[in-house]
Amino acid sequence: MNVSTTEWAITVFVTVGVIIVDLIIVSRRPHEPKTKELVTFLSFYVGLAVAFGIWTTLYHGGSYGVQFFTGYLTEYSLSIDNLFVFIIIMSALQVPKKYQQEAIMVGIILALVFRTIFIAVGYQLVSNFSWVFYIFGAFLIYTAYGLVKSYKADDSGHDEESAILKFARKRLNVGEEWHGLKLFVKENGKRVATPMLLVLVALGATDIMFALDSIPAIFGITQEPYLVFAANVFALMGLRQLYFLLGGLLQKLVYLSLGLSFILAYIGVKLVIHALHENELSFLNGGEPVISWEIPSLLSLAVIIVTIALTAVLSLRKTKGQEVDPDPTKVSATQSSETDAGGTPDVPSRRTAAPGVEDADDTHR
Repeated sequence: MNVSTTEWAITVFVTVGVIIVDLIIVSRRPHEPKTKELVTFLSFYVGLAVAFGIWTTLYHGGSYGVQFFTGYLTEYSLSIDNLFVFIIIMSALQVPKKYQQEAIMVGIILALVFRTIFIAVGYQLVSNFSWVFYIFGAFLIYTAYGLVKSYKADDSGHDEESAILKFARKRLNVGEEWHGLKLFVKENGKRVATPMLLVLVALGATDIMFALDSIPAIFGITQEPYLVFAANVFALMGLRQLYFLLGGLLQKLVYLSLGLSFILAYIGVKLVIHALHENELSFLNGGEPVISWEIPSLLSLAVIIVTIALTAVLSLRKTKGQEVDPDPTKVSATQSSETDAGGTPDVPSRRTAAPGVEDADDTHR
């Protein structure tokens, strides 16, 4: 895929422009967004992704268009799972609703920065060492197994404590007042950290965890750095609006972990097959390709679309008639565990917030 410098420049320019506009909207008037505002922006972002996919198909070929849409849907589904983690962080740290937009926006920017770094490193690895696909494939299959195991045990893995967050809580003098995105203020003549600092530390640590499986997943679909970057960018766009728009409906996606586990396992197998096709390991078939075929991109797109649709339909059927709280930070009783005592609500997902968030609210209560 030949991507000109102009295409890269336009893509980066649009990405930065969207972030700046979002920041201006959020920072100028911290507020709880209305449904009309959320739908308008979300529709624009999704439409932008669809337009990009169509443009890629027309100017670079149908194969690359399919790769983009497949990668976009995969990353978007993983991003929806990420919203569960944002809910946990906002709830455990008792972030006021009017400041949640600011916190989520910063979390998205951090995610974009970390994923860009991971994309650059990942591209260098897959370009120079074909055996890396074996590692990526095995990692995704293991991750898929972890999702299924977590779902069956109804355990989201909040037992271990994040060293970073633990350090921040113990070493920093955290005040009780919220001051928007300000991280440090003076209270009674002393410089103290605001609760928002803990939120951003938790979000930053979590974003790194997310990138560990989302980047190998997208490289299992396409090895084109431009498409990998674009798929991640468009998947993150509108995540802030989706957080407030879906609200308590996220609680109804009870089979999301199982759906994602299937997608990750499928991509993991696809990566291993690709590695066997590109095999260069001397001890395996004399360094020659082991197989002569690969899984078509169009089949991958179909599998992911069907999986996402089935996950949503079966989840909504399972939870039909159950009431949900429109406030996304109020996790249902079936998904919470001793929140009032400083515990972190459990959700049916392995991709958890930075471990140790559960005690953070005690610092500034």
